[in-house]
Amino acid sequence: MLREKKRIVVRHPENPILTEKDFPYDICVVFNCGVVKQAPNKYTMVARVENTALERYLWVCDSTDGVHFKPRPRPVQVPENDPVYRDYVDGGRQRSYFDPRVTYLEGKYYIVHAAHMAYGCQLGLFRTDDAFENFEWMGLISLPDNRNGILFPEKIQGKYWRLDRPNVEGAMHIWTQQSPDLIHWGVPRCIVRTREIVRWAQIKIGGGAVPIKTPEGWLCIIHGVRPQCTDYVYQLGVMLLDLEDPNKVIGVSKRAILWPEEQYELIGQTPSCVFTNAAILEPDGEVKIYYGAADSVGCLATARVEDLIYACKYE
Repeated sequence: MLREKKRIVVRHPENPILTEKDFPYDICVVFNCGVVKQAPNKYTMVARVENTALERYLWVCDSTDGVHFKPRPRPVQVPENDPVYRDYVDGGRQRSYFDPRVTYLEGKYYIVHAAHMAYGCQLGLFRTDDAFENFEWMGLISLPDNRNGILFPEKIQGKYWRLDRPNVEGAMHIWTQQSPDLIHWGVPRCIVRTREIVRWAQIKIGGGAVPIKTPEGWLCIIHGVRPQCTDYVYQLGVMLLDLEDPNKVIGVSKRAILWPEEQYELIGQTPSCVFTNAAILEPDGEVKIYYGAADSVGCLATARVEDLIYACKYE
């Protein structure tokens, strides 16, 4: 259906807001960053970075305005002496942990990350305090092959919930799972399938940012992938889930809300790619959407929460 030209997501004029030049050592790319707002003038980012040996690190960055971030002197210290972490995640010191999503939950900050291993990708979980200095690795929390793990920011029906994307025989859809303790997960349910998003997510669809609680439901910025000639295009969309039962989908945008257009989104390690790990709802109704561009730089876009909800229901 044709409609008037309309954009509900606006790129920040200073994009990209974080690049490899902001980091010490031989970091060559930064993208797919988890972000939380801890106070009116305190934003904390956990960035995915890679060096020229293709070693991956998580790196904490600080900001007073949610736009200008300063990396700390060194990356997150990981539990290299933990035998499970060393054998499954560090992968012979290949450092394969990446794509952090940060959720504030019951007075602590939890970081779900993915990790490539010989068995496929699995999800792991860190816990840290307000300072983001001491990180406790709580272990692996999924079977392979699974990624895009995202914790909801509160218990629902007495259980912890998450979104994830198990890759079952090439079927890459959005699922939910439930847990009594954040470690043992079950009750898997597939809630959104690629075939339901015919155009902008033909190949795969997955979670992105931590769900935002609104009176209308859980607002989730998500990603989808479609084929284009000999390559793929990564785009962003949005979905709305029932507050009391996230297995109930209220709506999913039938149109992408952000797609690769700028040079920094079209050219890089993964061309034609925008991918989100974080979104923050501000008191005035603005939603800050943090996204990686071309798997190379960190970027920011904004939207109105009411426009995103409308897109889920009607567009």
